[in-house]
Amino acid sequence: MGSMKDKRKNQVQPPFAAETRDVRFAGTFEVLIPVPERNKPQKVPLQFPTLAAAENWIHSPDGKDMIADIIEEAKKS
Repeated sequence: MGSMKDKRKNQVQPPFAAETRDVRFAGTFEVLIPVPERNKPQKVPLQFPTLAAAENWIHSPDGKDMIADIIEEAKKS
């Protein structure tokens, strides 16, 4: 049987919010979704005024649906 350490290594990290790096949107936040088989996380095409707003969106029904769609699209390609 595999250890817990092995199981954790194979799991994809959950989506997270971070400050936008794009200078055009300075002071806003974006949601990033780690996708399997990809080095960089996928960005959600939305900007949020606060970190709390971005994190709330991740757990909202709309956010969960969009995150699932992005992950499904990434698996197809």
